[in-house]
Amino acid sequence: MVSDIQGSPAHWLGRLPEQLAFIGLYLALDAVSFIHPLWGLNITPWNPAPALGLVFLIRHGRKAWPATVLAVVLADFVVYDFEPLRWPLLGTSLVLAAGYVALGSELARILPRDSLLNTRRALVTWFIGVALGTLLVSLLYVFSLRLGGFLVPNGWWQALLRFWVGDGVGIAILMPLLWWLGNEQGRRQLLHAIRQPESGGYLALAVATLWLAFGLGGHNGFKLFYLLFLPIAWAAGRQGMAGAIICAAFLQLGVIVAVQLLDYSAVTVAELQILALVMALVGFFVGVVVDEKRRTGTELRHSLRLAAAGEMAGALAHELHQPLTALRAYAGACERLIERGATSEQLLAAVRCLQRESARADAAVRRLQEFYQAEPTRLESVPLETLVEAAVAPFRSQAEQEGVRLKVNELPAVSLWADRLQLEVVLRHLLANAFDAVADSPRHPRRILLSAFQESAERVCLQIEDSGLGLTTQHAARLFDGPAAGGAGPLDAGLAISRAIVDTHGGRLWGEAHRHRIFKLELPVEAAPGAPCRAGWPGRILSGSGTREGVHHA
Repeated sequence: MVSDIQGSPAHWLGRLPEQLAFIGLYLALDAVSFIHPLWGLNITPWNPAPALGLVFLIRHGRKAWPATVLAVVLADFVVYDFEPLRWPLLGTSLVLAAGYVALGSELARILPRDSLLNTRRALVTWFIGVALGTLLVSLLYVFSLRLGGFLVPNGWWQALLRFWVGDGVGIAILMPLLWWLGNEQGRRQLLHAIRQPESGGYLALAVATLWLAFGLGGHNGFKLFYLLFLPIAWAAGRQGMAGAIICAAFLQLGVIVAVQLLDYSAVTVAELQILALVMALVGFFVGVVVDEKRRTGTELRHSLRLAAAGEMAGALAHELHQPLTALRAYAGACERLIERGATSEQLLAAVRCLQRESARADAAVRRLQEFYQAEPTRLESVPLETLVEAAVAPFRSQAEQEGVRLKVNELPAVSLWADRLQLEVVLRHLLANAFDAVADSPRHPRRILLSAFQESAERVCLQIEDSGLGLTTQHAARLFDGPAAGGAGPLDAGLAISRAIVDTHGGRLWGEAHRHRIFKLELPVEAAPGAPCRAGWPGRILSGSGTREGVHHA
């Protein structure tokens, strides 16, 4: 039906409450910001209403043109106190409205509708568009005022500068907030940021710096204005663009209230507004960099997982090849033993071999699942002893069955600020490698030792050493490249991924060239990241009698 077609009277009437709300809010913003008007005209050092108009135009396109034009025209007849006849101003109001419509249409063209201005490219594009667009609108509006005879002689330059500053600052500071409020994702991020306890901290700091800048230093110009950079730097550095938007709007409102209370002159207010614009832009760019860094970290972790898929596929093929080959051989042996009428003891021995090799294959698949089922990094305080015990527990029964002497030395009483699940995966992989190494080694007795040493208040080193064949210098150098990049083989499977996990925790993972196999894992303790472990730290391993003897370089 016609009434259901977009653009029909019924459709337009359905959107009427929204348009009336926009017009009412536009007039309210214009009325609140009508301070220090130049010759009673719509020329003030602070004009945030166009920011609302531009957001409305970008969101709704041509459907917003009538409401925007009506709001601008009504502002000239309702808000401003220009004494001469109002009707001659109608032409200048229409010129101004047409300028805003053109600027909104251009911003809608160059900015993606779902953009949150949270990339450097989008922010620079937006700001350049606003700066140049408001300059052109200012030129058109001031020229129309001059043609209408509303400017004092030789007053066009003052009017142009004042109008450009008022519109440019009002749009640049308020538009990001309104833009985010009009976007569901933006609203969620703003709500999440404002709910954080530290938001109260930087807003309280904003109040304190406003008082210092305009209370103590208010009668000395604005020499202490630089203090206002502190809260916005805090907000942007901690909460990204969301914090910068909230703090910039709060500080802008505080500056306007302060200059009104102190009765600053119009020239001083305009100069302050330029400083406020610089302050807001600094906050926005810091916030954008913080957001981009966070997104890059998330994308990097995702890319590491995708790259690890190919790496782990090759590693898994290496690890499964040997047990699957053995399973086929033992299965054939069982078949031949049954045909020959072998005793139950012989069959039982063959079945146990089948079980052992299937367990090896299952362990390889499980280690792959543990990594890919791990959720994104979630840092928490984890006692070192709890982490090590959780990683070692699954290997105790395996050690008894295979005759491996597994020992954990006394651990330092420290906690790590880490993702417990991810570090468990790393430790289990290192222990699984150690078990594989001693199983293939002719040396007896077979031993695995896990120990930890804290050489400073900031770092702790875990060492996993086994009695298997040690690493050569060449092997240790390419140990973490993985099979696809020329790594040494199945015992190196997953080490590249383990190192990536450790790197994200601010730690280090490496193997050392010794006559015994030694891996070292260095991690920051909960207090703070600090210096690395001392190079050349001597490895230790249990001797046959249970005492510790030094391990020398191969």
